[in-house]
Amino acid sequence: MTLSKITRNGQITIPKIIREKLHLEEGDYVDVIDSQEGILLRPKKMMLLDPDQAYYWTEEWQERERRADEDLQKGRVHPLDSLDEIG
Repeated sequence: MTLSKITRNGQITIPKIIREKLHLEEGDYVDVIDSQEGILLRPKKMMLLDPDQAYYWTEEWQERERRADEDLQKGRVHPLDSLDEIG
């Protein structure tokens, strides 16, 4: 068992052995959950997005990516000789 002391500001230190095991680093986030057993801390990896690329992670764009991948896998593609063939 490992103990941590709550500081005046309500902060605690996660013991080094646990930080290493869970690959927690300075700046990482944890979810703090009030459970029947007590307080549960769950690591939460945050993905920071460049605002100019946020569109890529929208559900609409991801659905189009899935359809494109499926088309490629099933051979539903053909090469174009020029851009004039698109229209």
